[in-house]
Amino acid sequence: MSATAEPVVSLKLPTRWPQAGRVGWIGLAWLLCLPTLIPLMATLFGALQAEPDVLEHLTSVVLPRVAVNSFWLVLGVAAGSALLGTALAALVALTEFPGRRWFAWLLMLPLAMPAYVAAVALIGLFDYAGPIATVLRGWGLETWPEFRSRWGVTLTLILTLYPYVYLIARGAFASQGARALEAARALGMGPLRAFLRAALPMARPFIAAGTLLVAMETLADFGTVAAFNYDTFTSAIYKAWFAMFSIEAALAVAGFMLLGVLALIALETWSRRAQRFHQVGHRGPVSRAGLGRWRWAASAFCAGVLGLAFVVPMARLAWLAWPRLDTLGSRDLGIAGNSVLLALLAAALTVGVAMALSLLCRKAPGTATRSATRIATLGYGLPGALLAVGLYVPVTLMLNRLADWAGWQGVAQGGLGLLLVAYAVRFTAVAHAPVESAWLRIRPSLLESARGMGVSGWRLLRGVHLPLLRSGLLTAALLVVVDVMKEMPITLMTRPFGWDTLATRVFEFSNEGQWAEAALPSIAIVVVGLLPVLWLERRMQDAP
Repeated sequence: MSATAEPVVSLKLPTRWPQAGRVGWIGLAWLLCLPTLIPLMATLFGALQAEPDVLEHLTSVVLPRVAVNSFWLVLGVAAGSALLGTALAALVALTEFPGRRWFAWLLMLPLAMPAYVAAVALIGLFDYAGPIATVLRGWGLETWPEFRSRWGVTLTLILTLYPYVYLIARGAFASQGARALEAARALGMGPLRAFLRAALPMARPFIAAGTLLVAMETLADFGTVAAFNYDTFTSAIYKAWFAMFSIEAALAVAGFMLLGVLALIALETWSRRAQRFHQVGHRGPVSRAGLGRWRWAASAFCAGVLGLAFVVPMARLAWLAWPRLDTLGSRDLGIAGNSVLLALLAAALTVGVAMALSLLCRKAPGTATRSATRIATLGYGLPGALLAVGLYVPVTLMLNRLADWAGWQGVAQGGLGLLLVAYAVRFTAVAHAPVESAWLRIRPSLLESARGMGVSGWRLLRGVHLPLLRSGLLTAALLVVVDVMKEMPITLMTRPFGWDTLATRVFEFSNEGQWAEAALPSIAIVVVGLLPVLWLERRMQDAP
């Protein structure tokens, strides 16, 4: 594979497009990032404007507890996911053991299972009244630790989030780490020393990037901590809004949470500041180290992780759901239809925004459009609960002011429109990555050849650009559909009254301890979540 690439040139859009000038295109780019700026500014302003008694209650009662809980949860999940994901990636990429090729993609399956779905299954198994704890007490083990605790929620999140580190570290080990390991072994180092001195240091920036992503996902989690009744910033925002009926308190908690989110985003940006990526030599077969008598232990370790993270939860959900298949009715189908409809509408809106941002970066390249794109894709690092509060308050205020000015009555506050905007803010980064990647794969020489043959304007856009972008657009739509199907806090906090989805049904049942009733919608979410995992496996099937 050649390491050279043609220079990226700005896009020549059809001549019939309005010539609004460079300032107009930059203004449009900043208009697209406005929905991301609104919740950020509203959260900061709302936190600063909170009443003194509200702030006193939060700082003396709520924030110390949720801040400590959030800190230890993020630290535990990040450290556990880094260790587990790195160990599995090193085994699969650098060693040979029975079943390695199967485990290479099977270990990605927990990506399809949202953490709150795993919580439904694991709590039912390991809780005090669950079958495992009951059997252990029958054997005389009366000191079984309470699963609905910090260690239980930490373990559940590790088992569902380690694939973020595994995927990134596996690619690093397979491309650069294997070559470094071979060179270190040629210099006389033993297997363990060669790994610690050569392969691991080269993969460290990638492992750090995956770990920071895990930390951000942990801080943003809502459904899992709610199932375990473990208070964090996200659950505090929800309780302030729906239990205390205090928008001011919810904004204040969100403001403190935003500080932690921005710190993680700054840390992630700083960690990538000096990274450089190079393809050294040609890509060919890599010799993997044999494990000798430890090869079956490696297989057992991978099988144990896969079983606990995916097989056991899915088996538990299937066992709970099977007796209730005959209870499926039109209401359940309607809820599934709501989820699919929301996912498709959100995918169309989000992919459209991502496509527009990529177009504008080529129409008016420069710092201004790049900055607007960076802000517009910042929403993926913002927790759903924060976005829900930050968007709802200013939109509601604007609608109320507009209604007072126009003399309208019964103006709807929020609704599906607000819900879709919140989805777009949250998942624009998810759609932008494959769309931008597809743009970068279009060779400027191909466009020049088309223009040389007289193809220009809309014919060039329709006949050359869109066919080449189709794969990236479909990939972006697929990823957004799956993410929206799994998303819980935004849907729960901003959906219209009576508009249920699969995710909100899982929350309602698990919040009431009805684990069996939560099984069917949980399985449906996991089945949809398998789509991007299978797509990833297909894209990575040529990896060593």
